[in-house]
Amino acid sequence: MYSGPGVKTSPDFPIPDSMKAWVLGNPGELKLAQKPVPVPKRAEVLVRIDAVAICATDLEIIDHGPPASIQGGMPFNKNFTPGHEYMGTVVALGPGVDEHRIGQRITVEIHAGCGQCKRCREGMYTACHNYGLNYGDVDKGHRANGFTTDGGFCEYQVNHINTLVAIPDAMSDEEATLVVTAGTAMYGLTELGGLVAGESVVVTGPGPIGLLGVAVAKALGASPVILTGTRDNRLKIGRELGADHVVNVRNEDAVEAVRRLNGGKGVDYVVECSGAPNAVNDAIRMVNRGGKVCLAAFPHQETPVDVAHIVRNNIYLYGIRGEGKSATHRAEAFMSQKRFDATKIHTHTFPLDDLPTAIRYAKDRVDDAIKVVVKAKGVAAHRVAAE
Repeated sequence: MYSGPGVKTSPDFPIPDSMKAWVLGNPGELKLAQKPVPVPKRAEVLVRIDAVAICATDLEIIDHGPPASIQGGMPFNKNFTPGHEYMGTVVALGPGVDEHRIGQRITVEIHAGCGQCKRCREGMYTACHNYGLNYGDVDKGHRANGFTTDGGFCEYQVNHINTLVAIPDAMSDEEATLVVTAGTAMYGLTELGGLVAGESVVVTGPGPIGLLGVAVAKALGASPVILTGTRDNRLKIGRELGADHVVNVRNEDAVEAVRRLNGGKGVDYVVECSGAPNAVNDAIRMVNRGGKVCLAAFPHQETPVDVAHIVRNNIYLYGIRGEGKSATHRAEAFMSQKRFDATKIHTHTFPLDDLPTAIRYAKDRVDDAIKVVVKAKGVAAHRVAAE
């Protein structure tokens, strides 16, 4: 029978001893297996995973390994379960936990810093100095579900209470999986200063973070908000999420178009979400002197950058990792208040047992897939929206 020292459970939410979980074998190889249901420790809860979204970083981890780090190295053949953008229901409380209740619906942040290093004490827990020193047998260490510890492509997972974000009953499971994506966009704008009302913003790359970057920037009052990309269907969704202008970079020069759309001058901020080889140099030429650029994408190779242009024009360059500084809480508030409709980027849903098909849809953009969600129980595969 499921139990642990000091762990509180409820007969309303029976917990099995074992669960279905996808584990990573060789690169690109996922297998459905049985794992013990984890037991929460102090300051942790057990979450029944109701839905999990597939992120491009999941695809990188499954095929190549980084940025995951399991037991100090590559994640392959270590009984590791990937997946990090999940939501669910609290079903067990670790010793001493009274901040949350059993039956509460939550979505989760990925990172729980060690809480002790310099960066964590500054609120920069996604840049924790103890990244990779996992919980498990080690109580001190940064935990990043789906990166340094088991993630969400399973039925249950433990989470530190600092990572939980309460969601209203009116928010669907699918929308709740997108809070962390919106939180990443919110974090980028926070690091650029946060006060973007009336300021001009360009978002480059209409992937999930870029599209929600448009939505968050517009909700914060930015004007104009310009989205650049290569796919008209995604640019159309960007319009629906609040972009004042969209630019298909296959049809015109992005830098020239941005300056034309902003009255002949550079913009105040650029949020770079494409990871394209020329993206950084384009971004620093889109901003005005003294402007700020946030890099939110992982390029696949080293990228040449015109440092002289940055220095001559007093341009500020920021890199962000994940959803830091409690940005997910702010994003959830905007979504709960219907300041924007994140569900516009959710296109497909599959059951947990059919994860390989869901991954194929996400990876190959089958049927114009943008955000693909996997649900643990009682769900038939379906296409949702993005028309």
